[in-house]
Amino acid sequence: MPKRTIRRTLSALLSVTALTLAMNGCSTGASQDDDTVDFGYIGDYNGASLLAIAEKQGLWKKQGLTARTKVFNNGPVQIQALGSGDLDYGYIGPGAMWLPASGKAKVISINTFTYADRVIAQPGIKTMKDLKGKRVGVPEGTSGDMILNIALEKAGMTTKDIQKIAMDPSTVVSSFTSGKIDGAGIFYPSIDTIKKKVPKLEEVASTKETGDTFPTAFVAGNKVPEKKNTKVIKVLQQANDWRKKHPEESIALTAKMLHVSKAQAKSDASHVETLSTDELVARTESGELGRRLKELGEFFLRNEQLEKNPDPADYYTGALYRKVHSQ
Repeated sequence: MPKRTIRRTLSALLSVTALTLAMNGCSTGASQDDDTVDFGYIGDYNGASLLAIAEKQGLWKKQGLTARTKVFNNGPVQIQALGSGDLDYGYIGPGAMWLPASGKAKVISINTFTYADRVIAQPGIKTMKDLKGKRVGVPEGTSGDMILNIALEKAGMTTKDIQKIAMDPSTVVSSFTSGKIDGAGIFYPSIDTIKKKVPKLEEVASTKETGDTFPTAFVAGNKVPEKKNTKVIKVLQQANDWRKKHPEESIALTAKMLHVSKAQAKSDASHVETLSTDELVARTESGELGRRLKELGEFFLRNEQLEKNPDPADYYTGALYRKVHSQ
């Protein structure tokens, strides 16, 4: 990606971040207190379940920490907030993984593998080829953007073959339901919301069908000290194992945190693969997670979001994750 394009993209993200931070009342910046954690998340099962569990189970307190959580629309906005010091930690989907890969943050923990991403289209539009020349909305830098690009690539198309329109997830929902756009690169649970008004929409591309499951992750700002990361990783590992052992209770806690029904949270969770901490450590040690991140890097390289594909060890603190688990 040309440097001027990177600057333009990050400048746009900064503008969105400023608005989001103002809306969430966190313009005062992240806490400088070692015992306080400012943690961003996205309002879905992937982004919120471990935070809901950690709060309910008193896991922050066990590590001598107090957590302040703030909801965001997407991962890139949180990465920018980490860089500006407004957050200590955040949650990102796979579509934003190019940002830590480019040095903007550190991945401290892999969370889940998700296959919730789709390219959807208005009724009657059945294939990617049918979207040629049509208006397609997408939240840029998210997994919705990723599945759109993957689907275009597999269809022998590029973004030049469609009218790609950048918009946030909530605008994708309203624009699709009102017929202002013909298609979208988007994800569940937003698709469930759209289906209520457009029940006959077409899913023209799906990560579930192609097998393109992607890792979601928790990230830390580059200036957050290792001592704090160690405590937070411990909380995430303990919450992760509780989630694995108590799936129904985890769904209920997430639903309560997000103020949605259990049925909605359960539907959202159905597009997610969870792994125990033992499994995540084993996949880190075997190099599998590194290979998956490297594959993502190759995609971002082809998509010109990265200028080079770094060694995942440069931005995934897998060694620290394993060390914390062994303690």
